[in-house]
Amino acid sequence: MLEPFLVSTLTVAIAEMGDKTQLLAILLAARFGKPLAVIAGIAAATVLNHALAASAGVLVAGLVDPAILRWLLAAGFFATAIWAFVPDKADEGPVGQGAWGPFLATLVAFFIVEMGDKTQIATVALAARYDAVIAVTLGTTIGMLLANVPAVVFAQKLLQILPLKLLRLAAALIFAGLGVATLMA
Repeated sequence: MLEPFLVSTLTVAIAEMGDKTQLLAILLAARFGKPLAVIAGIAAATVLNHALAASAGVLVAGLVDPAILRWLLAAGFFATAIWAFVPDKADEGPVGQGAWGPFLATLVAFFIVEMGDKTQIATVALAARYDAVIAVTLGTTIGMLLANVPAVVFAQKLLQILPLKLLRLAAALIFAGLGVATLMA
């Protein structure tokens, strides 16, 4: 239980640096000026999204031959490593305040923007690899919060100091390492 949690936490925390959801967190924090509501929205959206993704990963793992699954997972991790080099744009995703306030705007925006994102795909792959829905969901959620809470709290300062290219490289290396580890398992 500890290994899938720790690997999931570290993978997502690093992969989220410079990701569109982190940029969205910065925008929402700057727009609403309500960091606790934005953080709560991020946490709720991530738990929902990643629980669904982890469940799908375990389901797929139960339906596919283990030898084929290993190659599929490795390919997924390698593809995600390559994808980590693609810069995200800050203008993606819904950001309207409406009558629902910062929490609901953040919840909806994060849930939608996470669909098909590299961390959601990594969540599917990690859950399939470890057969651990709860540990992976908790780990990926904590990783998401580790990356995004500072972004919310220090929104404007972070835009000036984060070396996004270096963070993307670190994320790519982690995903490639997971691909290699999956092939060697």
